Amino acid sequence: MHIKSKIYKNTLYVLLCGELDEHSATHTRMVLDNTFAGVNFSQIIIDLSELEFMDSTGIGVLIGRYKKMKNRNIPIFICNPSTHAEKIFKMTGLYEIMPKIV
Repeated sequence: MHIKSKIYKNTLYVLLCGELDEHSATHTRMVLDNTFAGVNFSQIIIDLSELEFMDSTGIGVLIGRYKKMKNRNIPIFICNPSTHAEKIFKMTGLYEIMPKIV
């Protein structure tokens, strides 16, 4: 898993590349927590265009980050989901808490 991030106009953009599963979950959780804690921003957009695979552990990572940001009143949005990610987000109802944007 490779994670890229940048801040532009008070929005934190995060790109997840690779596989988000039990093997990468700890690393991903740590990187996201450090990224989310460090800077002031009003929203987060997570780009999933390069996410090749995600299992239930990966879903847990994203839900955990959602809960942390909800406590800070910072919404998380999803953009460019891969076909695999799109299917998971629709099946699990994750778009209800992390809406998809274009």
